[in-house]
Amino acid sequence: MAEEVCCLKAELKEKEKEIAALKNKLAQLEKSHTSVLELHDKVTPLTPLEAKPALSNEDIMRYSRQLLLPELGVQGQLHLSKTSVLIVGCGGLGCPLAQYLAAAGIGRLGLLDYDEVELSNLHRQVLHGEENQGQAKALSAANAVKRLNSTVECIPYHLQLSPENALQLIQQYDIVADCSDNVPTRYLVNDACVLSGKPLVSASALRMEGQLTVYNYHGGPCYRCLYPVPPPPETVTNCSDGGVLGVVPGIMGCFQALEVLKIASGQGSSCGQQLVMFDAQDARFRSIKLRPKQAGCAVCGENPSVTQLVDYEAFCGSAATDKCRKLNLLSRDQRITVQDYKLIIDNAEPHLLLDVRPLVEVDICHLPFSLNIPLSSLEERKSEHIRLLQERISQLKQQMAGDCRPPVYVICKLGNDSQKAVQAVEKMSGSEVDSVTVKDICGGLMAWANRIDPTFPQY
Repeated sequence: MAEEVCCLKAELKEKEKEIAALKNKLAQLEKSHTSVLELHDKVTPLTPLEAKPALSNEDIMRYSRQLLLPELGVQGQLHLSKTSVLIVGCGGLGCPLAQYLAAAGIGRLGLLDYDEVELSNLHRQVLHGEENQGQAKALSAANAVKRLNSTVECIPYHLQLSPENALQLIQQYDIVADCSDNVPTRYLVNDACVLSGKPLVSASALRMEGQLTVYNYHGGPCYRCLYPVPPPPETVTNCSDGGVLGVVPGIMGCFQALEVLKIASGQGSSCGQQLVMFDAQDARFRSIKLRPKQAGCAVCGENPSVTQLVDYEAFCGSAATDKCRKLNLLSRDQRITVQDYKLIIDNAEPHLLLDVRPLVEVDICHLPFSLNIPLSSLEERKSEHIRLLQERISQLKQQMAGDCRPPVYVICKLGNDSQKAVQAVEKMSGSEVDSVTVKDICGGLMAWANRIDPTFPQY
């Protein structure tokens, strides 16, 4: 009973923090020149773009350097001016993409993002500034694009793409660019593009690598042709989990802009059946030929089973968000809250705290009394780390009276890897190491920073 009351009090405190944060965001938005209420928070019909009969003198001056290209010329520029592009995600990929499409004179840009600007975005999401923190990303990106080229029509959508609105929205644009960072949205955008007959320019970036493909283009494959079954949620890593060097999505976003401009101007893309891979470490691009469109594809095949949009979060088993995912691999009695762990420290109860993050994260911040053994070492049963763990457990056992099993508490950044580590240690308990009672700490070090120690760094 006491534990439940403690948990409820902690949840209430967390909700109060969320309310305070929302009030702060609202105040910032109300100070903005354009209120978030002016965003398209629902899909409204758009009037078709009218083709320009000719370029104005101002157009000729603005676009003169690209007009000189034989591959583009005046007709190519006029094609750009009557093309509309929907950008799904105004983050690390979407920012440079929107910037270069606007600079090149694309006719209409739809900028879609459900999120607000945060400090951790700014190292890679280059359309946003420090003053935009708390502002809707779609609005921030639209304002930046309009400062660059006021002749481009920009439509910000502060909403989450869903099966209910995706078709109506995508049908109003000529080309779609997927700049999302989660699997459910990739399947949703792909299926909506296939059902609407729109080409999809898709890219991704993680750590020091990037990828790009153009789907559903000139008879080429769609995303489902290549990935008919989504990966297990626990195997998917995004930028929040794995990190990314800011310039890598910048490069891939520019590459997306290049392919969009080639398609829009009439040159055509060469990536319709190619996967372009970028290795930033070696500064190399390589291209892999993909298998062709599959006759048995569930959405673009000869007898499709997907004829309308479905519940993609249920299909993928994960949320349609680029925030850090939350796994639930353990039972309730295998987990403790950070408040519970604080009581264990305060009562000086003998235990071992096992930090299973990679060393690069431990260097950022850590609790000084923790033992670091990365999750990968536990899963691979690396002998030197197993010996170290056994030594620490043996020392702990000597401090404790009786034959009780030494308690081991496992922590990571968010409480995901720690759950996997609990399962790994349990498999070793009694064989490779002494029998222990092992539990993970819910929410990890970020929960510790939010609920116990506000001076602890967050990343």
